[in-house]
Amino acid sequence: MNLRRLLGAATAVVMLGSLTAAPAATASPAGGAPQSGILPATLAPAAESTPEAMWKQTPDGFAALPGYGLAGTTGGQAGRIVTATTIQELKDHAAAPEPLVIFIRGSLKAEDYIKIPVAANKSFIGVGAGSEVVNAGFKLINVSNVIFRNFTIRDSYIPGDWDGKRPDNDRDGIQLDTTHHVWVDHMKIQRMGDGLIDTRKDSDLVTYSWNVFADNNKALGVGWTSNAVTRMTIHHNWIRNTTQRNFSLDNTAAAHVYNNYLQDIGQYGMMGRNAAKVVLEGNTFTAVQDPVVAKDPVTEVVSRDNIFNGTRGRRDNVGAAFDPARNYAYQKDDPARVPEIVSNGAGPRENSAPNTTTAITVALDGTGDFGSLQAAIGSIPSGSTLPRTITVKPGVYREAVHVWADRPNLTIQGATANASDVVISYDTPANGVKFFGGTWGTAGSPTMTISAAGTTVRNLTVENSYDEAAKGPSQALAVRSVGDKVTFDGTRFLGNQDTYLADTAGRDATARTYLKNCYIEGDVDFIYGRGTAVLDGCTIHSLDRGSSTNNGYVVAPSTKNSNPYGILIVNSTLTSDAAPGTVSLGRPWFASSDPEALPMAVIRDSVLGNHIAVRGWADMGGHSWIEGRFGEYNNSGPGAYINEFHPQLSSEDAARLTIEAFLGDWKPAARG
Repeated sequence: MNLRRLLGAATAVVMLGSLTAAPAATASPAGGAPQSGILPATLAPAAESTPEAMWKQTPDGFAALPGYGLAGTTGGQAGRIVTATTIQELKDHAAAPEPLVIFIRGSLKAEDYIKIPVAANKSFIGVGAGSEVVNAGFKLINVSNVIFRNFTIRDSYIPGDWDGKRPDNDRDGIQLDTTHHVWVDHMKIQRMGDGLIDTRKDSDLVTYSWNVFADNNKALGVGWTSNAVTRMTIHHNWIRNTTQRNFSLDNTAAAHVYNNYLQDIGQYGMMGRNAAKVVLEGNTFTAVQDPVVAKDPVTEVVSRDNIFNGTRGRRDNVGAAFDPARNYAYQKDDPARVPEIVSNGAGPRENSAPNTTTAITVALDGTGDFGSLQAAIGSIPSGSTLPRTITVKPGVYREAVHVWADRPNLTIQGATANASDVVISYDTPANGVKFFGGTWGTAGSPTMTISAAGTTVRNLTVENSYDEAAKGPSQALAVRSVGDKVTFDGTRFLGNQDTYLADTAGRDATARTYLKNCYIEGDVDFIYGRGTAVLDGCTIHSLDRGSSTNNGYVVAPSTKNSNPYGILIVNSTLTSDAAPGTVSLGRPWFASSDPEALPMAVIRDSVLGNHIAVRGWADMGGHSWIEGRFGEYNNSGPGAYINEFHPQLSSEDAARLTIEAFLGDWKPAARG
């Protein structure tokens, strides 16, 4: 049984136990000792993963400590119990000057987004399964003593504003400004226009526990102040399918982050900024870039007993920060069990029916299930192998998209047969500088990354719109495919340098990609990588760089030396507006990560335009083109030279270097 449902039918009544008074202890500074003779705020007699601990009757961590004239966080304990079934009722109750326990019953939806002002001494409690607030958030400004438990806040996303930069987009889930004693527990907050929770301007004595934070670009920001005041406890939260601020902890006097599960994160994980003091312990990071970052020289981040699965980049551990146990007692779960414990226990009570939806629609005009492709991907349960189809209606979707490895067998298709009707666009260059140091690199640049096996992308355009003419040359990937058995059908790839990367999850991993009836354009090495890729019936267009001698290179394989199959271009047409004889078919890429590579590419049964150079293949990085395994066969057109610089396959080699051979035991539907 899912542990979050253990409360049964009497959920709301039992949860009122959370409104009992907090222990009367004295909050000491983050590094100081508790007052002599006073019990710590959290006795924690059992591991956090027990049902009793999951649904504690009082807050724990910093929200339980006294300060600012309060004994702890008790919410609306001293007031009446009222019920909100509409947004207007919720607004009225939230603004009331008196203490209230506000039961939220059913789905409360705002026609136009509203950030509901909250007065002090309120408890917002979802009643039963499925309680939610839609297209609205909560604003706590200079207030105190507020509790949120057991409901969902969702869907204030403005379609097309993935970056959250529109002037009218301040659509947070919860905003705290100069507010203290707040407990957010067993909530789900997802798909908001701006942040999921913004903890701002010296807010203090806050605990966020057992929540689900999902499907958002900007997730969880803390700061907006030059003071180091904020003390907060963050534990047993499930942060998934988000991009940035997971958390971003700026100038926290003490941020204690333990037993959280970060899964499928686009940019960076936990970050300390400026004078932040952060203790990270017993967390699990899965598929997270730069999982632990101490951004600034004075930032102190203690990282201990954390588990990292499929991560890359920074794992900072610097300074002493503070000792959480000198503020309150707590008990950690085994970090190896955190994914299981948190995924089973975090979030509100919800309907128990499994997600078996196989048809999902994305639209910018509000007619779809979601306004963002990444949010639609996030709606698919992690680990599900059920084939599903996301249909994207026409429009330009500015967002970076990642099909995570734990969501296989997904089809993403444009709603029309015209690939130009649906455009997925972003503009991150590989040499772009991260605000926390370093560059985004190859893996951080793609507009679309496909890590899941069995993915199909059909009838849409993916572009990296980085303007190298204005900003200078850089790798700027449109697509990076990593998973095995990935199909692109009628897909357009737009970019300049390194448009499409056929990659693998590791040097020894297998990743086969079949591209049929596709259009790919670029100039430098715009089809490259160590994966196995078959381009069948594609148009491969070399952009004109304006040179009279060198307008780029088509392929740059870096095939593993033991892999007989690299890049195959077959039944395709190579075109360009560039000057005749100024584009090379390719060059061998000996990546620093695999100096023993043996690059392999074959171009056969294709039409080669007059832009192709007489010297068909080029050298690269001190390696001669003849060090690669390059071959041509049965090509036609003005660029189909037969000379010493265009090595031709024998009929025997041609018979074994076929589509079927490259794809092996995988037999995707052939092009029509």
